[in-house]
Amino acid sequence: MDITKETIKINKIICEKKEQIVVQGDMIVPDSKPDILNTINTDGNICIYKKEVFEGKLRLEGNIVSYIMYLADGEKNNLRGLNTTLDFSETIVVPELQIGMIVDIEPNIKNFECKVINGRKIGIKANVEISIKIRLPEEAEITTNVNDVNMQILSKKEKINSLLCEGNNKTYVKENVSIPNTDNLAEILNATISLVDKDIKISYNKILAKSEIELKLVYLTDDGRICKTIGRVPLVGFIDMPDIKEENICDTTYLIKNLIIKPNSIEEHTVYLEVEVEINCISYEEKEIQVIQDLYCPGERINYDLKTLKTTSDRKTLKNICQIREKVNVPEIGNGEIINISIQISINKENRLSGKMALEGEMEVNLIYTDTSTIGVNSKIITIPFTQTIEEVENNCNTSTRIEVGTQEFINQSGTIDANVDLNFETLTYKNVEIPAINNITEETEDDLEDYSVIIYVVKDGDTLWKIAKKYGSTVDDIVRVNGIENPDKINIGEKIYIPKYVLKRAKEPIVI
Repeated sequence: MDITKETIKINKIICEKKEQIVVQGDMIVPDSKPDILNTINTDGNICIYKKEVFEGKLRLEGNIVSYIMYLADGEKNNLRGLNTTLDFSETIVVPELQIGMIVDIEPNIKNFECKVINGRKIGIKANVEISIKIRLPEEAEITTNVNDVNMQILSKKEKINSLLCEGNNKTYVKENVSIPNTDNLAEILNATISLVDKDIKISYNKILAKSEIELKLVYLTDDGRICKTIGRVPLVGFIDMPDIKEENICDTTYLIKNLIIKPNSIEEHTVYLEVEVEINCISYEEKEIQVIQDLYCPGERINYDLKTLKTTSDRKTLKNICQIREKVNVPEIGNGEIINISIQISINKENRLSGKMALEGEMEVNLIYTDTSTIGVNSKIITIPFTQTIEEVENNCNTSTRIEVGTQEFINQSGTIDANVDLNFETLTYKNVEIPAINNITEETEDDLEDYSVIIYVVKDGDTLWKIAKKYGSTVDDIVRVNGIENPDKINIGEKIYIPKYVLKRAKEPIVI
């Protein structure tokens, strides 16, 4: 029996979940800093530098680099800043996890809580959400054709996303970020980084991943001024991806592993930035394969192994920008200057209709601003709702949306805030597909065949010509020909059809002389 096979690679998703963890610790105020009266703002970045897979468990090790802006007790210039690193080691129970599986994670700090224990000690708690995806790439062999003149085959073409390759690489940035020459840096009050303007370029057996690290700084100068600045440094990484082509689909993610932000003691008017980032890329190729759904041979008993494979199709990434242009009344700000913004995005509702996905969410904005109080600075949280429609999303497909804050501008006009923010939406859409994989086909002679020339059959509910032909050892082509059926896919309940007997086409025996 001449059998044609094709190998596909499946990125089998074992499970996806979101886990909430709490990272907390106490900080002793250094001797060089004054006592704490009250905290004003806490912010920071999370790093994951180690990931271990065990049976039923995932272990993560990392830290949170945090900055605390506080009101000092009994100082003339009473706004000060603290920096601390909260180390953590977390074991997450995932019953489906087994050694050898691949785990992708995406951590996100939801909020901070900061409590003054006494004048020299504070307690810090960060609430963190970790998105976890567990997967197991595996190869599968599919029979696509059986070259036998008597074999009856029911098949159809399926487009699937076959896993092509995946890779990762670590890249490092060590740069000095400048502040204005007029500012003599005394201490950093707040510092956060984000990766913006991400892009990839596919070249020969490699991808080039490009991004920029945006550093937002709020700092105190020697003469007591509160200043802010934003600096950007490029991030570039190459990943080896064998056999990748421009038309292939790539899913690229970035994970911050280590972070250092500190005043530069060597070069004036600069802040030293060191970042280690792991870039991961998964590449898919779209394949069209002939999938055998069923087969039989009249007069022969056919045995085979059947396995259902779960994979995806129609995988694509949709990019959209939601432009938020709102005026928000915040009278307590008055004529103060906004010195720092931190934004949290949440999606509250999702609706699908007529090939579109409508998202409703809100943007929680933490404003740090100067005022005329004795402290000189204050904070205010405002909430701005938004809606966004994603086109070309079919109702029966799966979606996963990442939202990143792009350009942002908040202008205070005597207590009325002009909020201008671009949110970058990246929506992955795909369909789940189940395909039968038929293998190990064998045939043997059927001994108890009925001897008939033709059968008259009355069509019942659920019948198809394929089912009828297979049951009585005939063929769809012969039934269509004998009954003059115009559309083989349409037969009516109660209709009488003639089922002719199929005669096996045997190869002629060679003549021996």
